[in-house]
Amino acid sequence: MFTQLMERPFIMKRIKHSLVVIVLIVFVLSCGRDRRPFYKDPEAKTEDRVKDLLQRMTLEEKIAQLSEASCDNLKEDNKATTRQFSFEKNKNGIGTIDGFTLSVTDYANAVNTIQNFLINKTRLGIPAIFLSECLHGLVQNGATIYPQSISMASSWNPDLVWQVGCQIRKEVKAIGASQVLSPDLDLARELRWGRVEETYGEDPFLASRMGVAMIKGLQEGDKPDGTLLIATAKPFLTYGAPYGGLNLASTPGGWYDLYNTYLPPYMAAIQEANVLSVMTAYNSYDGEALNANKEIYTDLLRTILGFKGYVYSDWGAVTMLHDSHKVADTRATAAKLALEAGVDLEAPSPECFQYLDSLVRKKIVSMKTIDSAVARILYVKIVSGLFEHPFVDALKIKEYRHVQNSVLLAKKMADESIVLLKNENNLLPLEIAKIKSIAVIGPNADQVQFGDYSWSRDNKDGVTVLEGIKRIAGDKLTVNYAKGCDLVSLNSSGIAEAVQKAKRSDVAIVVIGTASASLARDYSNCTSGEGFDLSDLNPTGVQSDLVKKIFETGIPTIVVLVQGKPFSIPWIKNNIPAIIESWYPGEMGGLSIAEVLFGRINPSGKIPVSFPKSVGHLPCFYNHLPTDRGFYEQPGENGHPGRDYVFSSPDPLWPFGFGLSYTTFLYESMQLSSDSLTFNDELKVKVNIKNTGGVEGKEVIQVYIRDQYCSVARPVKELKAFKKINIEARSTKQVELKISLKDCGYYNNKGKYLLEPGYFDIMVGSSSSDIYFNKQIYIR
Repeated sequence: MFTQLMERPFIMKRIKHSLVVIVLIVFVLSCGRDRRPFYKDPEAKTEDRVKDLLQRMTLEEKIAQLSEASCDNLKEDNKATTRQFSFEKNKNGIGTIDGFTLSVTDYANAVNTIQNFLINKTRLGIPAIFLSECLHGLVQNGATIYPQSISMASSWNPDLVWQVGCQIRKEVKAIGASQVLSPDLDLARELRWGRVEETYGEDPFLASRMGVAMIKGLQEGDKPDGTLLIATAKPFLTYGAPYGGLNLASTPGGWYDLYNTYLPPYMAAIQEANVLSVMTAYNSYDGEALNANKEIYTDLLRTILGFKGYVYSDWGAVTMLHDSHKVADTRATAAKLALEAGVDLEAPSPECFQYLDSLVRKKIVSMKTIDSAVARILYVKIVSGLFEHPFVDALKIKEYRHVQNSVLLAKKMADESIVLLKNENNLLPLEIAKIKSIAVIGPNADQVQFGDYSWSRDNKDGVTVLEGIKRIAGDKLTVNYAKGCDLVSLNSSGIAEAVQKAKRSDVAIVVIGTASASLARDYSNCTSGEGFDLSDLNPTGVQSDLVKKIFETGIPTIVVLVQGKPFSIPWIKNNIPAIIESWYPGEMGGLSIAEVLFGRINPSGKIPVSFPKSVGHLPCFYNHLPTDRGFYEQPGENGHPGRDYVFSSPDPLWPFGFGLSYTTFLYESMQLSSDSLTFNDELKVKVNIKNTGGVEGKEVIQVYIRDQYCSVARPVKELKAFKKINIEARSTKQVELKISLKDCGYYNNKGKYLLEPGYFDIMVGSSSSDIYFNKQIYIR
């Protein structure tokens, strides 16, 4: 029957027509299900996706991308505090979201809840960038606390810094954060400044190598996962040499200093590590407020350096154009100045950018300017993989948070960062078999100090020096502890007890230093960190008196420095036989210090900043111009006046790159690949170095250059290569270091890079002052 019906022409025709209709309906429905906006196609080019998305956006949606919101509180009823994310208020989307004080679980839940709203309940479904901090470890509660930045720089080990970056990335990604406001690439050129601890030291080259290593670790990690964690190079630019050492104070200088001193770490971050974000600096430079400086954030950053990411304002920096710098008569004007300068996003909230809608409609700010800023933020969101990976699996947090590998890495970094500054008559390492008791004294002896941008200041979250010593001493030594004094007060009543404890001991360890705030906002005794600047660099409170009183007992005394910046300690250097610098050594730092004291670790750190004799010796950095350390070279002393400084030498207490070991190294020879090259060549420097002691140790070989004669004044030396190597006892190693001679030029005051032919000194040594070989090359 069916076959007969099919043979009738009109029925056949109707059936075919119906089949076509059904096929078309299925096809349309299918396309409807699979169809998505072009900007959400992960196979399309990033630039094309940005262009497609941008042309779909309303002005309100564009301005929303230029703003930040907070989710330290997350309630869907939209009540309560200013730190609470509002779904209604952000119905047009949002650029970034911060939540620094959320627990790791709350942070992950906030990510998923808010991203779900933004992706599924807003018109265009643009995910937000979630922010956190990780200067030396994720700031969320319970994360691994690594040594502070200045301590990591003391390792002179970029590979180890990269490993730290990779491990931090895992903890950051586990909570769902997509951007971190780290690392700090500023230079510590003014040592009274509280944020010295956040830097990688005073030298552009060292900061470049450490910065590139950290950024690559943070952004890419050790295993590709389809995403990039957005690192933020901060603060761009010249923030580390404020007048008087006061945070946010203006910075003197010119284009010569800017290009040759401050710029290299950022240039490396952009051109080698492809950093995706740059944070603005609060200060003014050469009289111009940086957040309104188009020459800096557009001409230099984008046109010259080729930066493709987005510019994030430091918190409140745009409002300061009106409130502090007084270059904008209103906050609306501040918004115009900042946006046109190249600042893409205002944080932590749109105090000024809220006026952009009105400014555009009144044609005071062009739509082209808005589009350029929005396009850069969208570019970062797309290229980082945020559109494809907006959510996080909160159940996996335990797999990465404070795991054994992270803790061991924090310990290893502390091991390599501790610097032995003095060891008279080989007092160190201590031998347990030769002593019966040890005094552990000082305000930082039984108190962890992690440094600023940490989530804790609690002893339960780390190992103190006292605890580390007790672990090694066990029942073999009597450990006598006394605090002696605190960090800041002039109360010396506890010194008498400390003296008695020292007298009952065979050796005394005195642990002094500074304290920095944590995100818990405990400011009770801070003498370092953001906003905690010093007018002099002497040990604070009565710590110097404590050291002197212990020394006067006649007991062999060792000083351990746990601090965020160098102290001026000439008396301690001249009188105390052994001195160790540990900076803020992270959660395992107390054990690392103890193992150095007892010889289980051979110290291998080198200081990344020069130590001044006094605040009057500032600035103190090693790569000064030829006339900047005096002319007469007739230093005097108290009672015997000289010239230059009448009562002192201009030289530092300890020079940049200095650090001792429990073994000794002999620099036997240096060979150069050629003594006549072009600027297109690479110079190879081979150094034979012998460990002449009885224990294996690590040494940092440092190569400096000097342009003998130039049309402008050039530094007396500049670090251009270094390498840290391990050498077994009584063994010799040959080390090869390479210098790209294109890096031996300089920028003039107009920002032009010049390569002047001439003679250059190639210097090799163990510090900027301890130079063992100096050979001349000609670059043609």
